[in-house]
Amino acid sequence: MVDEPRIARAIREILLAVGEDPDREGLVETPERVAAAYAQLFSGLTEDPARHLEGGFAEEARDLILIRDLPVASLCEHHLLPFAGKAHVGYVPSGRVAGFSELARVVEGFSRRPQLQERLTAQVADAVYGKLDAWGAVVVVEATHSCMTMRYAETTGSVAVTSAARGGFEDDAGRRAEVLALLSRGGTA
Repeated sequence: MVDEPRIARAIREILLAVGEDPDREGLVETPERVAAAYAQLFSGLTEDPARHLEGGFAEEARDLILIRDLPVASLCEHHLLPFAGKAHVGYVPSGRVAGFSELARVVEGFSRRPQLQERLTAQVADAVYGKLDAWGAVVVVEATHSCMTMRYAETTGSVAVTSAARGGFEDDAGRRAEVLALLSRGGTA
């Protein structure tokens, strides 16, 4: 559980340390607001996001299932500044499929913790591959990191792209190319 009073005290100290007056009108409630926001932003620390895939449905599908443009918002663990973008999650089932909203919940759950984009990508791929016992899973995450864009003007507009392939996608270049081709189309159906 998140200790909101402790976070509020720490934020008050940060405000003092940067030379602000935490008692001025605009900042009086800021420590409590930040504490409440952190409780939500770090809620993934108290859950196993892969649990959303435990149910699923028996289905003999054996073709690619891909959901694009799932929103991703997390806090970089190096600076506790946001990174945001989209995740694309694909897999080839082996007898079980998950609901699309469950895939979104997995992405959201792993996002709601201090995170690295690289780790987030791998965690989602591992969860989909392992919990669904899929033939293979592939995840691509594209995100803009405010720790770069807010601190270094020359990186504005840059997008970090990470990918993880599991199971059959690790060895089957044709199936991997199928996913990348579908992702490069962009747009909506």
